[in-house]
Amino acid sequence: MVGDPVGDFIIQLKNAGMVGKMEVNLPYSKLKAAIADKLAEAGFVASAEKRGKKVKKTLDVVLKYDERGDHAIRGVQRISKPGRRLYIGVSDIHPVKFGKGKRILSTPAGILTGEEAREKNVGGEELFIIW
Repeated sequence: MVGDPVGDFIIQLKNAGMVGKMEVNLPYSKLKAAIADKLAEAGFVASAEKRGKKVKKTLDVVLKYDERGDHAIRGVQRISKPGRRLYIGVSDIHPVKFGKGKRILSTPAGILTGEEAREKNVGGEELFIIW
């Protein structure tokens, strides 16, 4: 049993990229699918799609590499954990790694990056940062 599905998800993506895998197959959940879609929009993964029916649903994430073969995800840092939830207001949302990274938030408007949350003027739970 996984105690932190979001943390497990992002670390599996990072580790798969470090060993050169092209695709990662994970158990499906709506939260993981929303995060994967947001990472695809931000350019950290190539694509994410749901496969299967009912109980056997999986989330297939295709990883992204640059022309030199380096993985797009350099690092991740989990901020809000199951034992310690951290929330951030819209005025506290700042760029990550001088604009080269993204801050992923769970807000009332759904899963958003830091920039989108500032545009919509909404804060929320700070899930993780990725660069």
